[in-house]
Amino acid sequence: MTDMERFPFSEKDESFGAASSLPYLPLTFTYRNHSLLVSGLLDTGASVNVLPYDMGIQLGADWKRQKMPVRLTGNLALLEARVLIVLAKVGQFAPVRLALAWTQANNIPLILGQVNFFLEFDVCFFRSQSVFEIRPKQSQ
Repeated sequence: MTDMERFPFSEKDESFGAASSLPYLPLTFTYRNHSLLVSGLLDTGASVNVLPYDMGIQLGADWKRQKMPVRLTGNLALLEARVLIVLAKVGQFAPVRLALAWTQANNIPLILGQVNFFLEFDVCFFRSQSVFEIRPKQSQ
């Protein structure tokens, strides 16, 4: 297993070129016996990981069974959200548990934020090269 993997930024609007490139990370979520290949926006300004409603449904989660509420802020402050814990596999790294704020919104990207994506992984952005590197946190 490698200790670091490099990923390219993803261009979201060809008409804007490199200016629309964002750090989207491919990863696989597993919840119970359902797995889903997803792409999450690495957002160092986001306090929490945020999962769009449809992705939770595709993972087999049941909104009514998720009882722990999460309070979102900013543009998502008016939306209800509930905690969903999934197993996340990034590249060749060992899977980690991620806590997600599963919201009823679908018009948002999967957001990977401080709690707890950036607590599990170290990320280095090379914006001028349109790449980023990911490493699992180091045991202390």
